[in-house]
Amino acid sequence: MPKYLVIVESPAKEKTISKILGKDFTVKSSFGHIRDLPKSKLGIDVEHNFEPTYVNIAKAKKLISDLKKSSGNSDKIYLATDFDREGEAIAWHLKEALGLPDGKISRITFHEITPEAIKEAVKNPRKIDYALVDSQQARRILDRIMGYKLSPLLWKKIKIGLSAGRVQSVAVMIICDREEEIKKFVPVEYWSVEAELSKQEGSKNLFTAALSSKNGVKYDKLSIKSKQESDSILRELEGAKYTVKSVESKQRRRSPYGPYTTSTMQQDASRRLGFSASKTMMIAQKLYEGINVGGDGGAGLITYMRTDSLNIAKSVQGETLKFIGENYGKNFAPETPRFYRTKSKGAQEAHEAIRPTSPKRIPASIKQFLSPDEFKLYDLIWKRFVASQMSDAIYNTVSADISANDYIFRASGSTLVFDGFLKVYNIDDDEKDAKLPDLTAGEILDLNKLLPQQHFTEPPPRYNEASLIKALEENGIGRPSTYAPTIKTILDRLYVRLENKKFMPTNLGIVVNDVLKKHFGSIINIKFTSGIEEKLDDIAENKTEWQNVLKDFYEPFERDLSAAEKNLERQKIEPQKSGEVCPKCGKPMVIRDSRSGQFLGCSGYPECKTTMRLGKDGKAMPDAEETDMKCDKCASPLIKKIGFRGKAYLACKNYPECKTTYNIDKNGNKVLKPEPEKTDIKCEKCGSMMLKRIGKRGPFLTCSAFPKCRNLQWITLKKEKTQKPEPQKKKTSKKK
Repeated sequence: MPKYLVIVESPAKEKTISKILGKDFTVKSSFGHIRDLPKSKLGIDVEHNFEPTYVNIAKAKKLISDLKKSSGNSDKIYLATDFDREGEAIAWHLKEALGLPDGKISRITFHEITPEAIKEAVKNPRKIDYALVDSQQARRILDRIMGYKLSPLLWKKIKIGLSAGRVQSVAVMIICDREEEIKKFVPVEYWSVEAELSKQEGSKNLFTAALSSKNGVKYDKLSIKSKQESDSILRELEGAKYTVKSVESKQRRRSPYGPYTTSTMQQDASRRLGFSASKTMMIAQKLYEGINVGGDGGAGLITYMRTDSLNIAKSVQGETLKFIGENYGKNFAPETPRFYRTKSKGAQEAHEAIRPTSPKRIPASIKQFLSPDEFKLYDLIWKRFVASQMSDAIYNTVSADISANDYIFRASGSTLVFDGFLKVYNIDDDEKDAKLPDLTAGEILDLNKLLPQQHFTEPPPRYNEASLIKALEENGIGRPSTYAPTIKTILDRLYVRLENKKFMPTNLGIVVNDVLKKHFGSIINIKFTSGIEEKLDDIAENKTEWQNVLKDFYEPFERDLSAAEKNLERQKIEPQKSGEVCPKCGKPMVIRDSRSGQFLGCSGYPECKTTMRLGKDGKAMPDAEETDMKCDKCASPLIKKIGFRGKAYLACKNYPECKTTYNIDKNGNKVLKPEPEKTDIKCEKCGSMMLKRIGKRGPFLTCSAFPKCRNLQWITLKKEKTQKPEPQKKKTSKKK
């Protein structure tokens, strides 16, 4: 009996695929990359055609040994890494690091982890696509050169610990440019005039009509520039008779959105669920790799989650149309399947959109097997996909022109008559249901009142995660695998911060952006970064050599770098003065930036490490506020404090003698926090007793030695065992 070895990237995928293929196959995980460029040096011989030097990753030493042993005992080896360029590169690195002969290996890929897809992939293996490997290798080398050459310059001229990158620096530039637009914006006053009308039959159903034109000349948004002009219009309308001039009725159809790509999934999860891009990708990875939803074992619930394609397999379209007809009615399923094409630059149309592996797996039917966040994201993906294959929503619309002296007012209404795809996927419709009364041409209407209103133009909004990802995609900056890590990097480096979920550049980010734009404007710009992505696509399609792309980049970059070394002066980042005084040492407090916002820090840092919260008025906020509530245990006053994540809670003033704490409900009342339950479980890190606590996601164990020991274990209720969660940082995408 021949022995087969399948190497995948992650342990979760390993378990799922192992159950699908059975006992003749051994499935092993590489835990991502097992070799990379060295950390201690550039690792690229620029003088010899950009030849890279790869080294085995230190933590993968034992893993490589185990994989070599398994491969030596196998007759055939399937490299089943992810279905993208990064996955192709990992497959090649596995071949090289393990010394696998060409005749013994096959490359297999799949969009989804289902029995049908996995078995089909094994039946149809292929060779490693070296064009895809070269494309990924060129990206890695280019980013390494920029990072290892630019970062030391920033350390020397601005601050130690900074970094620059082809994608991250352009993302910061986009945010800084928007902030500059907002600062320079000058609001413009304008007015609108509406008429509140009703039928003469004594109807109380009022409706509004907006001023549209005068003597055939249309009014645009800024036509009425002042109160004087508005008042002049009101005077001319005094005593006017409001007559229905014309009524037009028609039907409007609204088509569904396409299924999700990585970008649109991250945008929708941000808007609808409040998930960060990193969190969305971490959860999507779990849904793709497989979750036990009953039956024989784990199942991949969605297709591959790094994609910019809107393609859908024909077999799945047929299955989905049948599902829609059976569950919602035949009129909800269009006669022919819907097809979508992506508008993003360089989209890889051979991939598939993100969709559930089966439309029959209704979210409610598997809710019990998913965490709350996993269910929310799966529910969103399922609804978006099923809706994308459903019939149009149909509206009846009515518009009426109403004359008054020389003026025309326009009223419009819309009524949903067939919900179509809206049955599954709700959207914010720009024509919400607004019924007009039955109007006929020549009919006289009663004027209730005229409604003049002052407005001012507004500056462009700051970017949030959803709009920033959309801007990156529209401009061809990065690829699906880079959006989440790019946003995480610029936050971690404190180039930007989030305020009310909107990105704002920090002082540091503004200084770094100005330096890069001034001295490296030829490469830190949207056009260059987008052009590089197109050249990487050309490499993947065998249209150009990867070394040529690097040569075209390196020569002007090296010139700019040499000039900056000579001409760039040391930059100072002065923290903003606050007018507050440190309560401990008396030195001035200054405003500093953190990832979660601004705060007050002592200017005597690091000798004095006093920090204070900063209020919206720019003044220091007290760390604790005394209340008139009493502690139930010792009768001491309770003080209101702000926790680590900004959530308020109540604590006993008699701390540390009394450690009672309370949550605060919506009405401002105290709710006693449940005390942790002692257990006989010992901490595997420090040997201290583990405490059982109840969190939003259910019960979990924490070490009693917290905060010195931060060991944590989730409790799996079904199996009554504990499992140690991987830190969130490690669960984000390994793609770079």
